[in-house]
Formats: sequence, C-alpha cells, structure tokens
Amino acid sequence: MKVGVVGGTGDIGEGIAMRLSSSHQVYIGSREEEKAQYASECCFSTITGRGLPCHCSGHSNQDAVDLADVVILAIPFRHVEPTLSSLHGFEDKIVVSPVNPMEKRDYFVYTPPAEGSAALFIRKFLPKEARLCTAFNTVAANKWKALDLELDLAVPVCGDDPSAKSVVMELVNSISRVKAYDAGPLAGSCMVECLTPLLLNIARFNRMRDVGIQFR
Repeated sequence: MKVGVVGGTGDIGEGIAMRLSSSHQVYIGSREEEKAQYASECCFSTITGRGLPCHCSGHSNQDAVDLADVVILAIPFRHVEPTLSSLHGFEDKIVVSPVNPMEKRDYFVYTPPAEGSAALFIRKFLPKEARLCTAFNTVAANKWKALDLELDLAVPVCGDDPSAKSVVMELVNSISRVKAYDAGPLAGSCMVECLTPLLLNIARFNRMRDVGIQFR
C-alpha cells in the first residue's frame, strides 16, 4: 500500500513508519520537509540495518497526502484543526485516526470534543468522499519504536465504509503479530479512544510500562 503519515516526525509517526516501511511504501510527512527527510533517512538506516527492505521517503504533510492512498493522522488532538485546515486532497483517500483526546490531571482523563470523539471531530474537516476509520489508538508510542519487541496486540478498528475498514484492517495485520478487530461504526470510536487514558492509568498505578490490549 501507499501510506502517508501526517505528523510523521513525532514518536508515534516515526514508529508507525518504521513498522510499515518494510512491507509498504511510506511517505513521511511534516510541516518542515527537512525534518521529514531526516526522519526517512533514519528510518531507512534503522530498517535496512536490520536486514529488511525499507520503502520510505520524506515530504511535506501535503505531499504525503497527495502521494498516498491511505493517510494516517499521527498528530495530537490539539493539532487536528490547524493541521487539517491547512491540507487538501483527501477526496477518495482512506484516512486513519489514531488520535486520542485526553488530559493529564491527577490521572489521565478522556476529554472528547462536543462531537463525541476525535474521529467525529476530524470528519468535519474532511470532504464527504474521504473514508475515515480509527485504528492504532491503543498502541503506546514507545512500543512502535521498540523494534526488537514483536507486537502481540489487538487493534480495534471503527469505520462506516466496509471496504475502507477492510483495507485498514489488512494494514494493521501486516505488522508483527498485531491483530485488527472490527469494532463497529465510526460512532463507536469514543469507546476505542477512551481506552488509551485507561491503559495509561493502569500502567501508572500498577507500575507497568506500555500497557496494551488483547482479546482472547
């Protein structure tokens, strides 16, 4: 697949690119194209150094959208509106949101927008032809980049377009031992997004690291 990663120079974006680039063509995007090019060089060096093929390149966020068939929005919730307001060309693209709106108070709290979830908020900024799904919400940033760790995790996927959801689940299943699960329509994305602050709280209060989920 041709996968664009908007915000591909952050921890989650870089980790996703590393995990996907041996099997897919990955376009790492950034507001600063030089940072994206540097990230792609690091990705290439890291992955080929492990004896694996690597297919990645660095671009502006807009170019990452234009070149890809699947666009992953690896950005914090606070950057969703300014980032998407500056981009175009999402028509007929599959868009993936791993975005989780939350705040760190005395503990981590899920703080969805008035729309009910980050995914439903994101949908406002996309053309009706874009096919939006949620995925990767419950994978810790540190686990993406820990390449010696084989990811044995479940990833719930929400979406309203069955064919887009199928493509996203195929993409998820191409990573290590990660397994995608159909989690229903986009309206249920709030139930997936709120798992992340729950996992962070479990990790914090039980002195654990990078907690994930599995379904058995």
